[in-house]
Amino acid sequence: MEIAAIIPAYNEEKTIGDVITALKQSTQVNRIIVVSDGSEDETVNSAMHFENVEVIELLDNRGKGGAIKAGLERCAAEIILILDADLIGLSAEHIETLLKPVKNGEVLMSVGIFEKGRVTTDIAQKVAPFLSGQRALKRELLEDISDLDLSRFGIEVALHKHVEDNEIEAAVVQLPDLSHVMKEEKLGFWKGVLARAKMYWEIFKYMTRIKTDPK
Repeated sequence: MEIAAIIPAYNEEKTIGDVITALKQSTQVNRIIVVSDGSEDETVNSAMHFENVEVIELLDNRGKGGAIKAGLERCAAEIILILDADLIGLSAEHIETLLKPVKNGEVLMSVGIFEKGRVTTDIAQKVAPFLSGQRALKRELLEDISDLDLSRFGIEVALHKHVEDNEIEAAVVQLPDLSHVMKEEKLGFWKGVLARAKMYWEIFKYMTRIKTDPK
């Protein structure tokens, strides 16, 4: 059973290497695919330093949904592992924890929640766990979302709605001592606040659209 990790990345040159290192330490993952989503820094070069890592360079920013779709088109893996590129403290144990319920056939999707990482990121995920970017899932769930590339930051919402509407069981797993770099830390406070507001706006737009879509 092939397992492919897809890492959508936008200007994550500082952290992408640590994420790849953890993936390479795992014995569970067969393929690692980094999708640079219009990055303007050294994300591509940082990822290409690693052997046996496939790097897709999108020249235009398509959003997270578009980046994941590009990675999905590159492989035929039955199980897809999706990880954010800005994780802090990712380990092979975290990866195996995420994959286990799906590999064992218990559920079609597992969602990873930060625990005992940093207070700000822990609280954010407890408030809205369905927005977590750390997931293992069967390929068919992604293929069932017809507008995956249009969802941008709404990809997690789309997956949440799909499993809820179709009464598909999903597992929530705890990922201790894991966190990520916040936008305010990457970009500075005000630019980070604006970037976060843009992300939430795109999520809101997508939620509004799928609520009014008769399909």
